[in-house]
Amino acid sequence: MTNLSCTLRAGAATFAIAAATAIFAGPAHAQDEAAAPTDGQAAQGEQSILITGSRIRRDPLDQDQPVIFLDRETIDRTGLTSAADVLQRLPSAGGALNSRFNNSGNFGNPPDGGGVGAGAAEVDLRFLGSKRTLVLVDGMRFVNAASASGVPGSTDLNAIPESMIERIEVLQSGASAIYGSDAIAGVVNIITRRQQEGFRASAQFGVMDEGDGASQNLQLSWGTGSSESGTRIVIGGNYVRQEPIGSGNRSISLFPTPGATACDASCSSGTPNGRFIVLDNDLTLRAPVLTGRPDFNPLDPTDPTSDFRAFTTPDRFNFAPFNFIQIPLERYGGFVNVTQQFGDFAELNLRGVYNRRNSRNQAAPLPLFVGPDAGNGNLLDTISIDATNPFNPFGVTLEPGTYAFIGRRVVEGGPRQYDQTVDTYYVAGTLEGDFQLLGNDWYWDVNGLWGRNDAEQEVRGNINAANLARALGPLAACTAPCVPFNIFGGLGSITPAMLEYVAFTQRDSSRQEIWDVSANVSGGLFQLPGGTASIAFGVEHRDLSGRFDPDPIVAAGLGSDIPAQPTRGSYNVDEAYAELRLPLLADTAFFHRLELTGAARYSDYTTSGSTTTFSAGVNWEPIEDLLFRGSWAEGFRAPSIGELFGTPSRFDQEISDPCSSDSTAPENFNNSATVRANCIAQGVPADGSYTQLNPQISVLTGGNDTLEPETSESWGAGMVWRPSFLPRLSIEANYFNIRVDGAIQAIPGGVLLGRCATTLDEFSCDTITRTASGQIARIENFLLNVSSIETDGLDVVLNFRTAETGAGTFGLYWASTFLFNYSLAVPSTDGVTVIEREGTEQGSPDQAFPKFKSTGILDWSLDDFGASLTGRYISGVDENGGRLGSRFYTDVQLRWQIDDRFGFALGANNLFDVDPPPCITCGLNNFDPTTYDVPGTFIYARASVRM
Repeated sequence: MTNLSCTLRAGAATFAIAAATAIFAGPAHAQDEAAAPTDGQAAQGEQSILITGSRIRRDPLDQDQPVIFLDRETIDRTGLTSAADVLQRLPSAGGALNSRFNNSGNFGNPPDGGGVGAGAAEVDLRFLGSKRTLVLVDGMRFVNAASASGVPGSTDLNAIPESMIERIEVLQSGASAIYGSDAIAGVVNIITRRQQEGFRASAQFGVMDEGDGASQNLQLSWGTGSSESGTRIVIGGNYVRQEPIGSGNRSISLFPTPGATACDASCSSGTPNGRFIVLDNDLTLRAPVLTGRPDFNPLDPTDPTSDFRAFTTPDRFNFAPFNFIQIPLERYGGFVNVTQQFGDFAELNLRGVYNRRNSRNQAAPLPLFVGPDAGNGNLLDTISIDATNPFNPFGVTLEPGTYAFIGRRVVEGGPRQYDQTVDTYYVAGTLEGDFQLLGNDWYWDVNGLWGRNDAEQEVRGNINAANLARALGPLAACTAPCVPFNIFGGLGSITPAMLEYVAFTQRDSSRQEIWDVSANVSGGLFQLPGGTASIAFGVEHRDLSGRFDPDPIVAAGLGSDIPAQPTRGSYNVDEAYAELRLPLLADTAFFHRLELTGAARYSDYTTSGSTTTFSAGVNWEPIEDLLFRGSWAEGFRAPSIGELFGTPSRFDQEISDPCSSDSTAPENFNNSATVRANCIAQGVPADGSYTQLNPQISVLTGGNDTLEPETSESWGAGMVWRPSFLPRLSIEANYFNIRVDGAIQAIPGGVLLGRCATTLDEFSCDTITRTASGQIARIENFLLNVSSIETDGLDVVLNFRTAETGAGTFGLYWASTFLFNYSLAVPSTDGVTVIEREGTEQGSPDQAFPKFKSTGILDWSLDDFGASLTGRYISGVDENGGRLGSRFYTDVQLRWQIDDRFGFALGANNLFDVDPPPCITCGLNNFDPTTYDVPGTFIYARASVRM
């Protein structure tokens, strides 16, 4: 144990002893009726509270940072069943996992070291990724997700029961100096319900206008107690169920290419009838052969007496309708929040959470690819089909060298299904109080938390490569229970007995766990012309561990789907911080208020070493109505467990190979002499005979234990105008500029492939392995500290509510984000390549970067009635080969509060049935699920009761 660790733990223990002593001796101020404030927990009647972004208490009207507040009513007005879906609608939010994300392994593991995260829901601010947005619950960290496919570095918001949420505070600026690692893009602080009298319940039911995608959301809670009684209890539970929407039920996703009515090159070469590249002939079954040995004429594949013919585009398989465009999801759980006051001296708060998530993803039946050009990276690439196999029509043993590729869609096994079961446990406690020192109020708190996220996934539709090799091998070696396998017989030729022998149910699991203890002290130091100088300081110790255990058959390299190896790792961190607030001037000419702020945090990681981050800010009100503010902050993100220790896995990225004779890349083998020469130099046949077999290319991803921490620098400048002559109006504008250096991510496979083809860049070409026929066997694309990410833009918010009129009250909230720049610099042999993302669609993995996003809410209330109209605008983006047009979604809700106890709401999201823009480069379903709504109108009704 390091000296710093011993010091921090001793310090925390000292705080705990002092806290216990303060319960029985020492002055303190009585708390108000509401819960005692903790990080972000506002107390009614308190003169000073904590707001996300600072640990110094202050007047709640002096909100000097760009924080968005989403209260319970605001969340309910969306009609959404997930807090993540609400947050993803913020104009400042980028794309993140949600229930429209169907990938669970059929595309493999995205190149970020964290696994697929199937069924999870996350939040991403500033398009910097969920792992760079810190999620807190009552100002304390929540446990990271376990995806049953890796070890992510982000939080699954589906693990937090909605019934426990009082409000959500979103800090739209970096805060590593206050909260530590991960707070580069911002902070989401979920404030739990700590005060309630009586029983509350709500039930919401909704369905798409197509009759599918039905959902139900049941929430209930009960609370009792007050500050006078000394004890407050709030208990609640929730049940959320969402039915699936099949890709085949929407026109946009009927085929892999948007708008197509038949298969083109985007459909799969893995067909039920098979595709066979044998002895340099490209052949397929002309018709299903259910019995006997099909005849084959190798000298003339088009011989009408042969059961084989040349493979053509119409023979490709349409896998699209088998997917989900919205996954089925079930969540249920509960929480308990108990607060006990000890006289006027201190208060103890205990919180507990349990949540279960059941979710499913689905993909088309397994495309079984074998042979050197298959690109599996395991036994399937070297498998032999013996001459004695009773279904081998060629009369000779097919082995690497005599055949290149055999593809057979195993439709007899049905769709691949990925079922996740995720359990989350979270317990936290806070002991806090206050005292007088230096003539000022001081506050202290000691905190502890433990959290665990367990995930299990069952995959149906995989095949054991060892059993398949035996079933395709010498007949004499295929003894019971082995059943000879018919890979040549066409649709229906794989019998249940064959399938039972080669198929297996894959069972994967993962776990993440966190322990955290912290202690904080804050209070006033001395008087300045503008008020009391204040300070906050504290210490924190955190232990994190994670593991991922794929099925033993998969770990042995014998699966026919995505390969994976076990991953496990752990680290701990000791931290200390200090924050200072200096109100220099007040109530003078041109300086109604002038204030300086600053913070510093020291972090010592067992994996990443130590670092110190700083931040500074200035707030200036020349007059009472107008506030100008500026900020500068350093950021820090330590590599996560998955990024450090993640074992190699595969991501099947949709890329058009520039070296293919049918490539759709802008510069390719056919239209560029340079590309042609570079491809030939990489081993592609010079005669143009190479055609890419599959639009999905195997990109090998994995962790890197030599990774360095990410660092960032952010600048912000803004203004807030609240004119006194027009009460209830505020206009706010905030400029942001964030640069991340040493950003941890993999260079996109398409960038590596394109750069190799166009410039013969040594760095890029060394990552690509091709077979003798030119096919790409794999692209090795491990995580690196990529040069930098830089983004800047502007947030603008207008908020206005009228006074009471004869027609009721009207409110307008209008928030917009302008993205000026988003650039990614990746290394090459001669320096760096800068990729400009603003105004583009990245595609596979999907991510749009609109230059402008805006949300406007017009609200009206009169007596017991109310209505809201929401407009959501997303500007158009360019993709490789096309453009995704802008979209404007309209949501509406009508409300009726029958009396003090009963309420009713009726609403529709995407009222005018606006379809998402078709996307050619997106990985699945032909639209970007991180940015756009599911096609169709969602209609819902909700009833609520208070007793």
